[in-house]
Amino acid sequence: MENKKRIFGLDLMRATAILMVLSSHVLWIYPHSNNYISQLFQVFGYLGVELFFVLSGFLIGKILYHFYLENDFTLHYVLTFLKRRWLRTLPNYYLVLMLNIFISFLIGYTISDIWKYFFFLHNFVAPMPLFFPESWSLSVEEFAYLLLPFALFFKTKVVQPKNKANFFLWVILGLIFFFFCTKVYYAFTTTNTTLSEWNTGVKAIVVYRLDAVLYGVLAAWVAINHTLFWTKIRFISAVLGCLLFGFLFVGVGFFQLTIETYPNFWNVFYLPLTSFMCLLFLPFLSEWKVNQHALFSKTITFISKISYSIYLLHYSVLLQLLHFYFPSKDMDGFSLHLYTIGYVCLTFVFSFLLYRFFEKPILDWRDK
Repeated sequence: MENKKRIFGLDLMRATAILMVLSSHVLWIYPHSNNYISQLFQVFGYLGVELFFVLSGFLIGKILYHFYLENDFTLHYVLTFLKRRWLRTLPNYYLVLMLNIFISFLIGYTISDIWKYFFFLHNFVAPMPLFFPESWSLSVEEFAYLLLPFALFFKTKVVQPKNKANFFLWVILGLIFFFFCTKVYYAFTTTNTTLSEWNTGVKAIVVYRLDAVLYGVLAAWVAINHTLFWTKIRFISAVLGCLLFGFLFVGVGFFQLTIETYPNFWNVFYLPLTSFMCLLFLPFLSEWKVNQHALFSKTITFISKISYSIYLLHYSVLLQLLHFYFPSKDMDGFSLHLYTIGYVCLTFVFSFLLYRFFEKPILDWRDK
């Protein structure tokens, strides 16, 4: 029954995103290099997380939109929506957070402001510590889950909309505009001139990034309310997505649109353009359905299912432990390749175990 509900294209998007993130962190195994492959893998890490943001917004947007239209959307329904989301995300997160704390104690790493990680405040308005670095994106998603239903709840109490479908749209557009303005504010109040400062100062801060999830919610509204249009544009939209991808990751370099020369382009427009690019692939991918029993589709579905577990375990837990107990800095090329294969295999094994014996039982219980 579960496979019948799945859409291959969205599974492919999620699987691609996690494989991009995983491949980017594989670079930590190898000596630092600025060659083409290394630069490409670094782009993969950034783009993988952005795909997750937009896809997450698209999926929760559909759920929340139907929830909003079909109910009075009282506080009870807001909390019901949040409870279902939290049962999807929090158990895994807190389990791996505690595991990271234990590992840090084991290797003698001092953690600052650890309490913030329990409330997703470690990167809310300021750059986060080095501990559990991949958790920055989870803070963005968790606050998006809070923001959306409460924004709809309070605005509905004030306005009492006649057309709830259009009201939902205007709330989303208003929030996107607001968080776009936060990036404008950032651009006028900072003087960052390097990609490293941009990475920590705007890309990974919650108050500047919530619109990344909202673009996916906007796509969900269009897909539901303009289904025929959504289906018709799927090919041209994917082509436009490829063209925008070429501009953002090739054209920017070709035209010398560097952050040192054009900081406002990077601080204000680059991230929304990336989110919009990811959105452009959704019409095609959300309509792509294949035989779920084929080997390729089953593989993609499997990776998609365990992607959240992979994201939580692959870097701060598994790669950190391997790096500490089995350092790779003196290995030759062949040994490094074997090391990488072993690391990837361990990641998939432990991620499957976390999914199968912890994440899935909780989801099954939630759905009952």
